[in-house]
Amino acid sequence: MKERKEIVKAYDEAVQSGKNVALASLVHLEGSSYRRPGARMLVNDEGELTGAISGGCLEGDALRKAMYALSQQRSMLVTYDTSDEDDMTIGIQLGCAGVIQVLFEPIDPTKQDNPIQLIRKALAIRQEAVMVTLFNLSNKHADQPGTCLLMESNGTISGAIPIQGMEKIVMEDVQLVMRNKKSLFREYQADGISMTAFIEFLQPSISLVVVGAGNDAVPMMQIADTLGWDVRIVDGRNTHARPERFVAACQVLVSKPEALLDQLHIDSSTVFVMMTHNYNYDISILKALLPTQTPYIGMLGPQKKLDRMLDELRQGGIQLDDAMLSKVYGPTGLEIGAETPEEIALSIMAEIQAVMEGKQGGMLKHKPDVIHAREDTRIEKKQFFTSL
Repeated sequence: MKERKEIVKAYDEAVQSGKNVALASLVHLEGSSYRRPGARMLVNDEGELTGAISGGCLEGDALRKAMYALSQQRSMLVTYDTSDEDDMTIGIQLGCAGVIQVLFEPIDPTKQDNPIQLIRKALAIRQEAVMVTLFNLSNKHADQPGTCLLMESNGTISGAIPIQGMEKIVMEDVQLVMRNKKSLFREYQADGISMTAFIEFLQPSISLVVVGAGNDAVPMMQIADTLGWDVRIVDGRNTHARPERFVAACQVLVSKPEALLDQLHIDSSTVFVMMTHNYNYDISILKALLPTQTPYIGMLGPQKKLDRMLDELRQGGIQLDDAMLSKVYGPTGLEIGAETPEEIALSIMAEIQAVMEGKQGGMLKHKPDVIHAREDTRIEKKQFFTSL
């Protein structure tokens, strides 16, 4: 998410300075790679890079390819085989063992729905969205349509599928991705046509609300800002909830518990961490949050404290069902031996990341399978008819 924000910012600065830019997008992967499909990098005609498509091993050659695409003003698809140890350019001794497809697209700033503008819209709406990127994997010398369409969760569509007859079948898969909340790859075939699509599910950035403006909230805000999350701090004490104590991008709210929800938009990407060290304030906020869409409520402190809160809520007539209880994480954080405020913040942020990605947060060395499932990048073939 932060990478996409930085790319849009760099694009605006380049356009304002009269520079030409190209977007490099990792659109498919077989095997292993440092980055996954959806990684992007912006290159301007002075060789400045924003974002990354690898851990650094591809960027040098990708810069040259982007500059060439800019000089030709034509999109191009490039294959990097990091499993080939005889490849003197990039493959030797990398050990990634992946075949990476990177699409290079010169960006036309006069085009209303160019790839950067589609990314900008996805960032602005704070909704789930699906973006379509088309490329010709079977013939890399053919035209590469590129990033062409964005659909928001409310059904609003920007851009269009540029191949006649393919619109219906692509939009069916766009709807499927929106329902399943998972990206997929398709190869659409018709007489004389073969086109591969990366249909990408885009999550809105995580919105972190830390309830409590003590000193231990400061590293929480700093890590969240580094990750590109939207960050807010809430406290009932105006002596603590002061903007100058936190990162510049952080919104600071002074609020009583009963008024907090009126000041926030809470969706499925909004998470909360309770660290006021004030029992009554925390239980009041917890009571208000349990019925909301938030998937994560982290409670700082011992298990006994949380159990006492939940018992009080039940005694007060609150029906706590499994859906409510499943979103409460207390004590909050992963068990990493954290002691200092910075270590505790790291522990909590890592748990939030794991929860939002549906992971358990264990050590990768104990994972019996590969880090990323190979079937996630499998390309399914579909037929369509150009006469429709």
